[in-house]
Amino acid sequence: MPDPLTVVGLGADGWPSLSPTAREAVLAADVLLGSTRQLALVPDGEVEKVAWSSPLSESLPGLLAEHRGRRICVLASGDPTFHGIGTTLTRLLGAEAVRVIPHPSSVSLACARLGWAQEQVQVVSLVGHPLELVQPHIQPGRRLVVLSWGAHTPAEVAGMLVARGYGGSVFTVLEQLGSADERVRSTRADAWDHEVDALNVIGVLCRPDEGAELLSTAPGLPDSAYESDGQLTKREVRAVTLSRLAPVPGQLLWDVGGGAGSIAIEWLRHHPSCRAVAIEKDPDRAKRLDRNAATLGVAVRTVVGAAPSSLAGLESPDAVFVGGGATVPGVIETCWEALRPGGRLVVNGVTLETESLIAHWYASLGGDLVRLAVQRASAVGGMTGWRPAMPVTIWSVTK
Repeated sequence: MPDPLTVVGLGADGWPSLSPTAREAVLAADVLLGSTRQLALVPDGEVEKVAWSSPLSESLPGLLAEHRGRRICVLASGDPTFHGIGTTLTRLLGAEAVRVIPHPSSVSLACARLGWAQEQVQVVSLVGHPLELVQPHIQPGRRLVVLSWGAHTPAEVAGMLVARGYGGSVFTVLEQLGSADERVRSTRADAWDHEVDALNVIGVLCRPDEGAELLSTAPGLPDSAYESDGQLTKREVRAVTLSRLAPVPGQLLWDVGGGAGSIAIEWLRHHPSCRAVAIEKDPDRAKRLDRNAATLGVAVRTVVGAAPSSLAGLESPDAVFVGGGATVPGVIETCWEALRPGGRLVVNGVTLETESLIAHWYASLGGDLVRLAVQRASAVGGMTGWRPAMPVTIWSVTK
């Protein structure tokens, strides 16, 4: 294309709030691409208006190719590079081929109405994403701005807050921000019962009810947070294991022998950009793992199958945890070979056979070797004593 493709951000009121530069870009275009709602917000003229077809991700390259050589202007909501199509187009065409003219985002407008500092809020987009993504961010005193996926979203988010024991949270729904029909309504989450416009944003000031369970994003959630048949890395061991795996935003974990999925889940809860694949050979455990992930607000990719054969074709990991099946021939070798440079391998063992294997690899590759012995207080008659859990040997090494 002779000129860069231009992306213009629109507010809910459309044309009146556009800057002169944005208006010029719209008027100079040969073709306007956008949703039916967005196209209706700008004046008609000689420009050709083309509405997006669904699914957009599949139709977009074809649309761009069809209009190649023409001056294309894409209409977007708010700031096109904030959860918007501007980022998609830049990734597809390259930054030099895309010119973005932003408008204040819905988050900016919501924070302005609520009097919140943008840098102090957590933004969660539910546009095309599951409701459970809100879960890790429901913490005492946290301010959330939730981008809705329609008129149904506020009631769903309010219901989740009540179920988590945060019914007393300040719950604000902001509709048609920036338009003449703008409306802002606040209640407690447990009192929300309103119909809303599909174009809405939710503000939440999280306030726990008395007795609400604290589910931190730090490693070591209570064992009771997981549904399990006993195949669960216990809380204290889990915290140490994750410290050795060292979660980093954007990196990928393999959880080999996933069990209840606690290691993969808490890796993902560290940061929204973390990724994890759990390998579990038992189909029932794999389903249980998926339920745990949904309950705790993360998306684990679960592979049902036995290692090492089920590891073939997976993206190379930045960290690997082997919590089960370490003695199966080829498992540790495959995991070590697959690791990226700088990647961490952590293997836990409770049996003599696994400990012997760990000792062999430790002698070969080095690393760090620790043994944890946890004891918990419990009733002994009318008094209290210590009951030891099985000791766990943890071997960790960096490639």
